[in-house]
Amino acid sequence: MRRVSRIAVAGVATAALAVTASACGSSSTSSSSSSKSKGIGLAYDIGGKGDQSFNDAAFAGLEQADKEYGYTSRDVEPSDNESTADKVQRLEQLAKAGYNPIVGVGFVYAPAVQEVAAKYPKLTFGVVDDDKVKMNNVADLVFHEEQASYLAGVAAAKATKKNHIGFIGGVDIPLIHKFEAGFIQGAQSVNPQIKIEKQYLTQTAQEGGFSSPDKGENAADGQIDAGADVVYAAAGLSGQGVIKSAAAHKVWAIGVDSDQYKQEALAKYKDSILTSAMKNVAGAVYGLAKSVHDGKPLSGEIRGSLNNGGVSLSNSNPKFAGDKAIQDAVKKAEEGIKNGTIKVKTS
Repeated sequence: MRRVSRIAVAGVATAALAVTASACGSSSTSSSSSSKSKGIGLAYDIGGKGDQSFNDAAFAGLEQADKEYGYTSRDVEPSDNESTADKVQRLEQLAKAGYNPIVGVGFVYAPAVQEVAAKYPKLTFGVVDDDKVKMNNVADLVFHEEQASYLAGVAAAKATKKNHIGFIGGVDIPLIHKFEAGFIQGAQSVNPQIKIEKQYLTQTAQEGGFSSPDKGENAADGQIDAGADVVYAAAGLSGQGVIKSAAAHKVWAIGVDSDQYKQEALAKYKDSILTSAMKNVAGAVYGLAKSVHDGKPLSGEIRGSLNNGGVSLSNSNPKFAGDKAIQDAVKKAEEGIKNGTIKVKTS
């Protein structure tokens, strides 16, 4: 039976991650050796390195593995309008060069990972945000995004002065629907009558929904002009435009994936970043590298949640951390999700 693993995705600074196998799973027996690996081969998603969000979180995991194990890992950028064949070629180059594990950052890598993993059964592969690849040498690095988004919705509903908030999704796909569903449910748990603007930037990733700050800025401008005073974006690099717009209009933005309050490229806007709904992509990438280094490569589904620290809400902005009403509401919601009394929707 295919091994189904779950990882307590701790912060990147944590040296060890707790890993347990589900009761129905059996151990994988890949023969990868850390001494033969140069480190992680990391292939970025749309938007690439420097998005201050999803891709940069993956790079932080790579950096942690390099620091701890003396690796010389390699990260490679995507090209515009590339095909699955281009991704296959990129992953094969990393495999031939001796990198292990090899991680595709984003669900768009699933077909390529499936094809290349079959050719290199002794190597470990990971794909972030996809759970469809069912192979013994592939780890599906996925998250309960809707849980952190629920907390973001609670925070937004407590922070708004107009009872009017907004959600901007990068691309109209099921993964981003999870962010929207959790956010709306969380906000409505505070105020069932709250007004919520909703918009997706594009129908496909190829149209730039995850990689166009100008699209994000224009969408946020529209929602703020309509009356929203807290805007949450799940849009990758495009989210930078949303944060820029929020700062210009002196309203709140909620970041995503990484703690965007701490991102250097967004420093001039940080006072407008209320919080961020984070998923620990860094911990997932580092944890996979650690498993390979330890000779016990992970495979199967590895899902981050509030219970294992894989998703969370950042507390970096002092105005957010010091607001008792918001903090009490978020804490109550988090406890409800963790103990199962709150069931968060995914669509």
